[in-house]
Amino acid sequence: MSKTPSVRVPQEMQSIFEHIAGITDNFCRDHLTQEYADLCRQMIATLCRKRPSPLASGAVEIWASSILYTVGKVNFLFDQSQKPHMRAERLCALLGTSKATVSAKAKKIMQLLKIGVFDPRWSLPSKLDQNPMAWMIQVNGFIVDARSMSFEIQEEAFRRGLIPYLPTQSLHE
Repeated sequence: MSKTPSVRVPQEMQSIFEHIAGITDNFCRDHLTQEYADLCRQMIATLCRKRPSPLASGAVEIWASSILYTVGKVNFLFDQSQKPHMRAERLCALLGTSKATVSAKAKKIMQLLKIGVFDPRWSLPSKLDQNPMAWMIQVNGFIVDARSMSFEIQEEAFRRGLIPYLPTQSLHE
């Protein structure tokens, strides 16, 4: 799988990054998508940059499973109506890890990175259109969907990094 562009990792964490990313890349190639692999690499790099990095201790297989689990949870991988879909138990079984251990570690990752449900930072790019949190902005004290606002407001929201891209048409067109 190709490496995600602009993934910065401290030199002392490079070998851990490569080891965990190798596991997640292979898993995503065999069972998920390139988008999942890219988000996993971004999450691994983010965790490598934490001081101290939680990835510096513990089994890399558990970290890889937990990162996959976290990205999967944010993107509803465990919901059978989604594609791709995979049960959490299967993900852990394929990686030879305990679901209880992986779930607990994923919870720690979510707390450490302040990840919530529908978190646009960790959403698959192909699913951002369906993610309501990616489009919510505050205008004059009101929370609104940026896609329903004027193009000028959308441009400003994009310039400020509040929305992921400029929508091609608003919800009300």
